[in-house]
Amino acid sequence: MRRSPLETCRDAFARHHGPKGEASDGVLIIDDEPEMRSFLERALAPKFTRVEAAANADEARVLADSAWFQVLVVDVRLPGSVGGRELVTEFRDRYPADFDVIFVTGYPDVFVEISSQEASMHVLRKPFQIGELVEAVEHARQRRKLDARKLDAMAVEQTVGAQTGKPEWFSNATALGVSEQMRAVWDTVQRIAPMPSTVLVKGETGTGKEVLARALHDLSGCSGQYVPINCGAISAELFEGELFGHLKGAFTGAHQARDGLFRHADGGTLFLDEIGEMPFAMQAKLLRVLEERRYRPVGSSQEIPVNARVIAATNRDLADEVAAGRFRKDLFYRLNVVDLELPPLRERKSDIPWLADHFLEVLSAELSVPKPGLTGWDVELLKSCDWPGNCRELRNVIERSLLLGKPIGHFVCPSSEVASEGDTVVAATDGLSLEAVERAHILRALNAAGGNKSVAARALGVSRKTVERKLKKWCVQCDAD
Repeated sequence: MRRSPLETCRDAFARHHGPKGEASDGVLIIDDEPEMRSFLERALAPKFTRVEAAANADEARVLADSAWFQVLVVDVRLPGSVGGRELVTEFRDRYPADFDVIFVTGYPDVFVEISSQEASMHVLRKPFQIGELVEAVEHARQRRKLDARKLDAMAVEQTVGAQTGKPEWFSNATALGVSEQMRAVWDTVQRIAPMPSTVLVKGETGTGKEVLARALHDLSGCSGQYVPINCGAISAELFEGELFGHLKGAFTGAHQARDGLFRHADGGTLFLDEIGEMPFAMQAKLLRVLEERRYRPVGSSQEIPVNARVIAATNRDLADEVAAGRFRKDLFYRLNVVDLELPPLRERKSDIPWLADHFLEVLSAELSVPKPGLTGWDVELLKSCDWPGNCRELRNVIERSLLLGKPIGHFVCPSSEVASEGDTVVAATDGLSLEAVERAHILRALNAAGGNKSVAARALGVSRKTVERKLKKWCVQCDAD
């Protein structure tokens, strides 16, 4: 039986806290080199109230049974039959509480492999500086603080949703919006998430296609992991090995066997971002895997069964790509079982205040800075933009504002003022009404004046009453005098 979102939320909270519900502050070091253990103990002692060290998997199990540790610093290669990665997997299955992991290794090939496959974990290559270790630990702590805040917020939202009739998608919508367009998308996500069917997510760059893919995975209830791959970031020569893996000696440079991403996604989700960039030759091989649910590693004569849900995303019109001969028609139809399209931000501007506040909450926690409030004219200025980069661009503007300590509006360019001088101004305002141009110009002046209506009026060459009358007409609240 599927658990309710609130129960899932409570379970997640329990995984992030100790047995008594209180956050622990301990680190467990697992490394077979005595000098390295001593170095790590001395480096981490000022950062944690409890520091323990183990030389192998057996010692680590004994220590993990006695207390919960917030962070594990694990050597990838340990003596005995159980390596560092296997031990971490065992601990995640064995203990209810979650923990952060920092892998360390002295082998360059292992460092590259884990860095590419374990994107959510820190990997340090020996020898490393104390500063690198401290930075990794602090990053893990900040992530934990942010996760705790998110979990608390989700629990509140789910409780409120149960009382007010809000649908289950509400807590997942914080990253993309709750407009009518997005409600339709989230309703579909809620319906298809438990199903194994292939999903094609379409939308412009920055609309949140990967956020939607992660939501589908999180709501699916599957036990496997979420494995993303950007099809445009891998060369055609390496693509097959990345997806299906290869045997030792399969080609020049293949000094050892390697599992592909389909293997890592078995029982979970494989997210193929920018599927339109996939080499044409690979498209036929992907189609076969989707049809047969089996794949063959490079250099192998045997096929391996796989049970991974595939979610693909694109910012291109694949129907046009098919017509142009750049994308296989049969693969297009196989991927397009369920079609989800994310509307651009300019078509759902009612989501902008929600998204702006969400990004302020998340980023202020990540950057450890106070969260500023959004004024009425902040919102109006944000809504006056077309946001060609969509949600990603909005997030970047807010992050830049927090980093530099300047008002959000300082970095915002209304659609009517993309250009700044000469004939380009005419082109930028072409098609807009006189009132729209006037509104954007006054809002820009208010932003430059820090919201002070008197200063803005002097810059515009009008009276303060004129500015107040215009703002009242547009229902814009300005907090500054």
